[in-house]
This record gives sequence, structure tokens and C-alpha cells, in this order.
Amino acid sequence: MNNLNSILIEGNIVRDPQFRSTPKGTPVCTFSVASNRFYKQDSGFEKEVSFFDVETWARLAENCDTLGRKGRGVRVVGRLKQERWNGADGKPHSKIKIVAEHVEFRPDFKKNDEKDDSTAAIAQAAAAEGTEDGEDDTVEEVRVAEPVF
Repeated sequence: MNNLNSILIEGNIVRDPQFRSTPKGTPVCTFSVASNRFYKQDSGFEKEVSFFDVETWARLAENCDTLGRKGRGVRVVGRLKQERWNGADGKPHSKIKIVAEHVEFRPDFKKNDEKDDSTAAIAQAAAAEGTEDGEDDTVEEVRVAEPVF
């Protein structure tokens, strides 16, 4: 029986996602998310920032590479994974990361005349896949989360 291992995190992407493929060709995309926590202390509010590494696979990795960029808000649902190894000095090391099962991108607000090209990128990717039966393709809907304040 599996134990419960689930996490939901909201924050902003720290730097542009890193995209690669495994030797077998499976897409993998990794990025870091900064999540802010505000709490009251004494007479004011304090800010605590936590950083989390996120790993996505397959189609989700391709979408994160296309839509993700530094500063963009995301909501990640996934599971925690711990990697363990022994360093060159023989000491044990470990690192915990999030393996994403679902990623939502917050709306990309642009200044003045800048356009949001993420919808166009999705449409281009869907058109590139095409169908062999000649029927019209429908573009897969990508859920974009509304900001929660």
C-alpha cells in the first residue's frame, strides 16, 4: 500500500526552465519555484521565502518549457521525491524535489503594447501535430489560474 505523498505549491518561477531529454528521448523540464509566506511578528509583517526544485516529464515538460519563464506565477501539484548519494568525501547527501503531475500558469500580464505569445505557441504546437484523417483539430485547452490574493 502506498502512503500519501502529495504537495501543492504556488509561487513564481525563479529562472527560465531547463529542458533536456533522457537517452531514450523522454522530455524532462526542471525549474525552481519561490514561494512567499507572510506572517505577523511584533508590530509588523515578516516575509519568508522558500525555494523548491520542480521536475516535469513527457508532455507536461514540453508545455512547461514553452510556457514557463522567469517570474511567471505557477501552481504545481505533485509528489515529493528524495535523492540520496554519497559525495566524493564519503559523506551522505540528500535532496528533496517535487515531481509535478499538474502545472497551472498564472495569467501573463504584459505592459502596454507587449503581446502574450503563450497562446500562439500552444496553437502552433497543436497544429504541428496534425491529424492523418484530414479532420479539423481542436486546440487543447490550457488552464490558467486566476491570481488569488
